Amino acid sequence: MNFITTKLQEVMIIEPKVFGDERGFFMETYQAQQFSKAGIPFHFVQDNHSGSSQGVLRGLHYQLRHPQGKLLRAIVGEIFDVVVDIRKSSPTFGKWVGIHLSALNRRQVWAPPGFAHGFFVISNWAEVLYKTTDFYAPEWERTILWNDPTINIQWPVIPGKSPVLSEKDQRGQSLLEAEVFE
Repeated sequence: MNFITTKLQEVMIIEPKVFGDERGFFMETYQAQQFSKAGIPFHFVQDNHSGSSQGVLRGLHYQLRHPQGKLLRAIVGEIFDVVVDIRKSSPTFGKWVGIHLSALNRRQVWAPPGFAHGFFVISNWAEVLYKTTDFYAPEWERTILWNDPTINIQWPVIPGKSPVLSEKDQRGQSLLEAEVFE
């Protein structure tokens, strides 16, 4: 596997080695020793799978207590995946990184605990698999507005068209109002 650091040092892009032949392909998507050597020594406790239509935007989510690190990949279609540093003591507080994940490029993203996460569906349909380092705790889940001007994420939405949001995501708070990590 190839581990690529981003402008947010703790956020990584993981490119698996793909072995293909006339039968198809094989790749490892997680290997504890390699991840630990790359600075991701976490134990995963939950796997999630979501499917979404084009134009759906999920996020920006995080859990204030029981924070989750997430290892994500798109297995169908394409998404624009975003990770935001929401640790007040960090020199990159409020900064974000966006990565295209698709079934074709087979890339993964590591979003560590202490970061908010979201994605926008580019293809007609996308399915995302992700592992988490802690269990879902809805009472501690928080949402930052997808279009917060302080963060200023450059989402690839179609001009003049609004993304499809859940009620929870519509009620998100601005970064300056939200409870975040110290």
